[in-house]
Amino acid sequence: MAPDFEEVSRHIYIKFAEKLSPNLTYHSLFHTRNDVLPAVRRLARANGLGVEDCMLLETAALFHDTGFMQTYSNHETYSIEITRLTLPHYGYSAGQIAAICELIAATRMPQQPHGLLQEIICDSDLDLLGRDDYMYLNGQLWREVVHYAGQPIPEKKWRADQLEFLKRHRFFTATARASRDSGKLKNVALMTAALVSANGSSPGLHP
Repeated sequence: MAPDFEEVSRHIYIKFAEKLSPNLTYHSLFHTRNDVLPAVRRLARANGLGVEDCMLLETAALFHDTGFMQTYSNHETYSIEITRLTLPHYGYSAGQIAAICELIAATRMPQQPHGLLQEIICDSDLDLLGRDDYMYLNGQLWREVVHYAGQPIPEKKWRADQLEFLKRHRFFTATARASRDSGKLKNVALMTAALVSANGSSPGLHP
């Protein structure tokens, strides 16, 4: 029995709709389906990967945030457990499941990937850093973090922390750097302007 990615995708999307909290304003179905999966496919093609490697990457992207259905902290551990319990029912071999779990584990922050496939999923998970929708999605992440932290985060602190992260971040693959570095520089400028605008006067978002 060959892996049935289409069927397991339908299963996971239904589970997301049922179990993901509406307070996950960033780590939502959109992030998996419309953000990380397309980025994985684009980078896999650009790097000339074969069918098997593409399938492993796409499945890891599909499952990498499933742990948010159970917990906010240390969600990757739960994502891996869900992966191990689910994929045997959809034609995945033990070896394929082990490889997919390793890809999911590589998305933990700070990212420390080993090998091209792990580099691709790490770059895909943070693909937004070089995109035009970065500032909007970063705002969604701010709202989410404030909710789960249970305390306000002043705008100046949030903007400063995000700017520092943008400046320190480096994409691992040459293909991600070629397609996203210029956009990331624009987002550094936008976040810098947002930090200047905040000027310490905003009380920040509250849970």
